[in-house]
Parts: sequence; structure tokens; C-alpha cells
Amino acid sequence: MVSIDETIKNLKTRGFDVSFFEKSEDAVSYLTSSLKGETIGFGGSMTLEALNLFKLLSENNSVFSHWSQEPVDARKRSADAEVYITSANAVAQTGEIINIDGTGNRVASTLFGKKKVYIIIGVNKIAEDYDKALWRARNIASPLNARRLNKNTPCVKGELKCYDCKSPERICRALVVLWNKMSGMEKLEVVIINEELGY
Repeated sequence: MVSIDETIKNLKTRGFDVSFFEKSEDAVSYLTSSLKGETIGFGGSMTLEALNLFKLLSENNSVFSHWSQEPVDARKRSADAEVYITSANAVAQTGEIINIDGTGNRVASTLFGKKKVYIIIGVNKIAEDYDKALWRARNIASPLNARRLNKNTPCVKGELKCYDCKSPERICRALVVLWNKMSGMEKLEVVIINEELGY
């Protein structure tokens, strides 16, 4: 059983900012009131979709998302934005943040070139330790994303798990683990919502 309090403590020890909300609407209110007049890039995320953040943040910011706009242009504009918002495939109670990516735009923007990064997760993304978080990212989040995209991969056709396949349509092409906020980044904030959100 994971402890949210322990997760928050360990994330803060590693240099991440953390905010916690019982309900989605409170997290959305926090983000929309905190972010005004910014240029914001979005990483593809079912969590962000569920929160309707693209539409809500677009009211007072310039927001770019390859899920809502022309993909090539939106990815470039997201990469150039000073603020970036995405989710994580898993967060370990011990404080590590794990993402697996296929194109690289999402993980790249959590590493470099941003003034602020927000990683928004539901409590379903928290695992007890690093090994269990990595297992979750590989065997739950990634196969579910491959199924959503209807990829021609073993995890779509067979059992829900990672086969470490060599398929040309594989979406698991890079693994990034954040052990700490990157040097030179003003803020990396993990926004935890006490609900199940995304994969």
C-alpha cells in the first residue's frame, strides 16, 4: 500500500515542488489561476485530456498540443515554450518520476529548455518503489497507450504486458527517470490528485 504523505516527502527531498488535491476541479482551479500570460507546451497525456486543461488554459495563455493542433508545428512550439505540462507513466513512493516515450518530445521537454514543468498525476500512478514504478510504466501504461493508438505490437494483440518487442510500431523507445529537478530549471512541480486519472 502506497503512502501519499511519504511520496510527497520523498519528492520534496529530491528537489521537486509538490501540490496535492483531493479533487480534479481543485487542481484545475490551481493551475488556471497560477498560469496566465504564459506560453505553454503540452505533452500527450490522457490525464490532461480528462482534466480538459488544453481548453481551460487556452483562455489566458498560448497553449500548444499536438493532440489538438497540427502535430509537427505544435510539437515544435511546445518545445520552444517556457512552461511545459505533462503527466508521468509512474511515480515511485521513493521519489523517482518515470516516463517512457516514442517520439521523445514529451520526455525532452521535462529535461531541458523550460522555466517551469508541471507533471500531473492521479494516485493510480504511484508505486511503492522504483522497481514497481518501472514495472508499472512498462507493463500497464505503455501497453494501454499502444492499445489506444491501435499499434501493431504484441502488447496490443496479446496479454497486457511489455514484450520488449522489435516491432516497427513500438511506442516504447526511450526511458527517462527524473531523480531530481534538472539544474537550471526554475521549478518542476508534481501535482498529485487523489483520483484515478490516465494510464
